[in-house]
Amino acid sequence: MTTQTLPDLVHFTDEARAWLSGVAAPRAESVWGSGSDSVAVFESWNAEEERAHTDRIREYECAKFDAGWGALNWPETYGGRGLPLSYVLAFRRTEADFDVPRRTEMFSVTQQLVAPTIEQWGTDEQRSRYVRAMLRTDIIACQLFSETEAGSDLAAVRTRAVRSADGTWTLDGHKVWTSGARVSDIGVAVCRTDTAAAKHAGLTVFLVPMTTPGVTIRPIRQMTGGSSFNEVFLDGVRLDDSYRLGPVGQGWPVALTVLAAERLDGGNLGLANADQAVALARHLGRELTEIERDRVADLVIRSYLQRIGTMRVAGAVVAGQDPGPEASIGKLLATDTMARTSEVARLLLERDLTVDSGRWGTFAWAEHILGAPGYRIAGGTDEIQHNIIAERVLGLPREPRP
Repeated sequence: MTTQTLPDLVHFTDEARAWLSGVAAPRAESVWGSGSDSVAVFESWNAEEERAHTDRIREYECAKFDAGWGALNWPETYGGRGLPLSYVLAFRRTEADFDVPRRTEMFSVTQQLVAPTIEQWGTDEQRSRYVRAMLRTDIIACQLFSETEAGSDLAAVRTRAVRSADGTWTLDGHKVWTSGARVSDIGVAVCRTDTAAAKHAGLTVFLVPMTTPGVTIRPIRQMTGGSSFNEVFLDGVRLDDSYRLGPVGQGWPVALTVLAAERLDGGNLGLANADQAVALARHLGRELTEIERDRVADLVIRSYLQRIGTMRVAGAVVAGQDPGPEASIGKLLATDTMARTSEVARLLLERDLTVDSGRWGTFAWAEHILGAPGYRIAGGTDEIQHNIIAERVLGLPREPRP
């Protein structure tokens, strides 16, 4: 057995910087009052804008993959370089210095959630067909998990999948809050295949091509005016058994694989907007009151705590550990930072939040304030994170499953 000789990290970073210099301009330091003042939590694009932005990101991601920078910690089989996560983090830090297209949620879902799940649970044919294509973003994936009646209880889904005598499956049901459904090629659907089994045991996961007859996508209009989320209706959707992911009845552990990866990816949520709120305080054009100074200082401290939490998650992953509680704490810190960012913006701007005066960096904050509460639900509710911490850190007993 041979041990891989890892490249020198400094030399690796220099090479990454050289490649990035050839495809993008250095990121200019943000200047207050110039460029976009958007601090939206959920984008307010129409279908054409979402497709155009997705295509721009995909073009960059494909170029990055082809140059050997896109799947650094994946095996060569999938186009990667088999490097430790520390090299991925080093590349991301370097990449942040360049004006590359900002990835939307769909790209982290595809590359960091769905591709690893298929690699773990898929057949050889599924791995060959999907994993490399997803890492390169030739295929974009979305999650068909949430349902109106199930709430945060994923195991309570009612979407049915019934197997015919010829081995094909028919899916019927309704999914909600699906980000990126309009630009996705594949949806990962959790379905009930055994109504007599205990609810965690009667689930199966399917890879649903979003162009399959019977799949209908309806955008959900948000109070901000945009449609980041969608309803997806599955009406008599027929799939060959080759689209089943994992064993029949084992959909719960398959879904948990996706959810575990999702919680590892949320530590930086809201930090850019927190920094923007601090910049707002510096550029108000007046002295802050004592209460305002206190709230801004509190936000600075909490954003640093969130960054420390993100580093702890990364450190656990680099060490080969499962950072479940750390990731849950990081998610809670992120939603708290977002809420306190909203408080600071409301306090500083007052009535300027309620009308578009045309003044840069003011009315734009309305979208953050309207969108931030959604992340107390997205990616696992606050209550779910509290339960994980209670069970895995405090050792409290888990409630028995029905």
